[in-house]
Amino acid sequence: MDIKVLRYFLALSQQESVTAAADYLHITQPTLSRQLIELEEELGVSLFTRGSRKITLTEEGVLLRKRAQDILELVQKTQAEFQAPADMISGDIYIGGGESHAMGLIADAIKDLQQKHPQICAHIFSGDADEVTEKLDKGLIDFGVLIEPTQSTKYESLLLPAQDTWGVLMRKDSPLAIKSFIQPKDLWDLPLITSKQKHVDNNIAKWIKQDYEKLRIVATYNLIFNASLMVEKGMGYALCLDKLINTTGNSALCFRPLKPALTVDINIVWKKYQVFSKPASLFLQQLKEK
Repeated sequence: MDIKVLRYFLALSQQESVTAAADYLHITQPTLSRQLIELEEELGVSLFTRGSRKITLTEEGVLLRKRAQDILELVQKTQAEFQAPADMISGDIYIGGGESHAMGLIADAIKDLQQKHPQICAHIFSGDADEVTEKLDKGLIDFGVLIEPTQSTKYESLLLPAQDTWGVLMRKDSPLAIKSFIQPKDLWDLPLITSKQKHVDNNIAKWIKQDYEKLRIVATYNLIFNASLMVEKGMGYALCLDKLINTTGNSALCFRPLKPALTVDINIVWKKYQVFSKPASLFLQQLKEK
């Protein structure tokens, strides 16, 4: 499978027209059509549904688009590592992480490293734990910042000197806002907005000591900012981590911690036996020093 043909495939999937994709790629339409027909023959599947006005992806085409994006991203990352000038320390660091105030520690380490080596560039991918570990396993990122639990047998890890605290994000005019903390009994029958990650369900279930599925869950989220908008509109109460949403000043929102307290450790992880680029190796060294 040719990298060039994967680029052709992605261009057509984006442009949805052979004419538009050929113009975008600066090649002829017959050349593009022939290359993609040969790709379908090589894979033994139909990748496109060819309509009268536009071309759409089949189910197999959607799968290949995801794989092709990952492959080309890894190719670009590899090329950048080898093309970095030998006479200076330059290049890229790729870090994935969920929403955590501990990302501030990562930012501090990057800033200190860039002061010594200004040609280093950091690329941050934001996503939940499943998305971060998927990219980590595929080699698309160097490091992942994850809240516990982590797959310790699969990764090397460094425990960061910070913890995240679970609590409830609510409107300041909410009846629960008068409380200093939230207990399990306070949440029954309330409209709740919860994280869609499975390990979060397990943590909350252990804390609440009841069947998690019996809670009144009205929405789920993977990024808390969007959930905060739902809370602000009065849809419900968000179970989330502290220090991610500004609740000071004129904010209509406030945060109350859980009681008993529910805290989680935060780790930065990387694949075992990982061969780092020079910038990534220096970043890890900088982080350990801090």
